[in-house]
Amino acid sequence: MRQSMYHGIINIYKEPGYTSHDVVARLRGILRQKKIGHTGTLDPAAEGVLPVCLGAGTRLCEAFAGETKTYEAVLLLGLSTDTQDVTGQTLADRSEAASSLSEEAVRRAVLSFEGGYNQIPPMYSALKVGGKKLYELARAGKEVERRPRWVDIPSISIESMELPRVRIRVDCSKGTYIRTLCHDIGEQLGCGGCMERLVRLRVGQFLAADSLRLDEVELLRDQGTIGEHILSVEQAVSLYPAAYTSCQGDKALRNGNPCFPGQLDRQRTGAIRAEDGTRARMYDSQGVFVGVYEYQKARDWWKPWKMFLLSEEGEEGRQG
Repeated sequence: MRQSMYHGIINIYKEPGYTSHDVVARLRGILRQKKIGHTGTLDPAAEGVLPVCLGAGTRLCEAFAGETKTYEAVLLLGLSTDTQDVTGQTLADRSEAASSLSEEAVRRAVLSFEGGYNQIPPMYSALKVGGKKLYELARAGKEVERRPRWVDIPSISIESMELPRVRIRVDCSKGTYIRTLCHDIGEQLGCGGCMERLVRLRVGQFLAADSLRLDEVELLRDQGTIGEHILSVEQAVSLYPAAYTSCQGDKALRNGNPCFPGQLDRQRTGAIRAEDGTRARMYDSQGVFVGVYEYQKARDWWKPWKMFLLSEEGEEGRQG
């Protein structure tokens, strides 16, 4: 008998020392399935929330990678390194300058980054320039020009301060490097700085408080209760409004074709404010969840964004 597959999202707590790829590799062994993908890397020294997509849920990897995130970091003032964290080679030690700072000056500098700023990605990152990953160039002793990118920081606060260490909490957009933020705060203060510790507390709706360590996943698997801890694909996209096709629209929906407004059951769908790019969970007339569609104003239709209707040959799996 062919083993069924898990589908959905599992909230993993990545422990220090693991890469995101290590987490996926171990989960493949624990859950005994290959179709698993993570939603965005965390540095090996970092820890915290890492939503992992399973089965049909892997179609959401890119979407969850773009979710807003919350981090708690320890900024060490007075030390600059090539990696912008304490794992790198020291470039400058300005501990004396850091020791002369006032808490008020540090507070002003940290809070000045609230709202966002143009951030230059670090050389030790997976971004590509000319087809080469920046960290590969950095390890070869090369440094290339990087274009600054705007990053949103809706909220930044100081949780505690015992200079030269400052514990900060940051809400930020996709693509924000907390290492670089620590470096930039230190530069603004004139003493340099780097990141000493990083914990990711939240990715979208996934919280550290609800996450599972890999050993816990293994135990729950053995107990036969791991499915209770997997968020189904339908639940994962529950923030989108629900739309239903009429009987006349079922065929187009089930075939993964665009659906026109006239093919929707207006009474069950309700008043969705359909603007260009609006997304909705699409159900057929029988209430079966099929996928997420996106409204395109130019053609006045709903076009498939991600399809999740699984085959009738057992692919529904144990969860999802």
